[in-house]
Amino acid sequence: MRARSSADKQDDQKGSSRTFTEAARRAQIVGAAIEVIAEVGYTKATFTRIAKQAGLSSTGMISYHFAGKDDLMREVVAEVFRVADGYMVPRIEAQPTASGRLRAFIESNIELLGEFPKHLPAVVEVLGNIRSDDSSMREFCAAMDSLVDTHTHLIREAQEAGEFGEFDPRVMALAIRGAIDGVVTRAAKVPDFDPVACGRELADLFVRATRKDAGKDAGKDNR
Repeated sequence: MRARSSADKQDDQKGSSRTFTEAARRAQIVGAAIEVIAEVGYTKATFTRIAKQAGLSSTGMISYHFAGKDDLMREVVAEVFRVADGYMVPRIEAQPTASGRLRAFIESNIELLGEFPKHLPAVVEVLGNIRSDDSSMREFCAAMDSLVDTHTHLIREAQEAGEFGEFDPRVMALAIRGAIDGVVTRAAKVPDFDPVACGRELADLFVRATRKDAGKDAGKDNR
């Protein structure tokens, strides 16, 4: 995913000065927050619920490590991005073709739900409920927009190289992002959701839609 805000980078710098115990406690709290947000939603993810999930005796431990809910939510988003990068990027970069990278991006994004079932639903909840006056959270949204810009550029490059057909690359990038987000939202409500099968089906759909002969196939179907 590689969507990193300046707040995320600042946290990396601060992290170098924390003790191992402090870093472990913060990670424990962030992990509990991800679980709670995915289960009950952003608005009901109180410090009381998060403390209970983390096995803490009181909410004071959360307040000691985080300035408030916004501060904790920023770290939740940053952690999900870090996990997603670590899982997805090697799979994408291993592919030699644009179609292969597109497939790997979609499949690894959806399969991430199987490996980390709470992470993507949690970040969708957080980013969907951020306050308009929270500048650092707005930076995460801007980073997500930048990610769409990057995908648009990569799709355009594949078109120029003759690997993809003719279509609006930004519309395609937005369609892919929207389809993945829709699957994430749906998966949270379906107990027997199969991320591998869904990722493969979604990848098949967009690989067909982007290939050079997609328009010709559509014309044959209409005859």
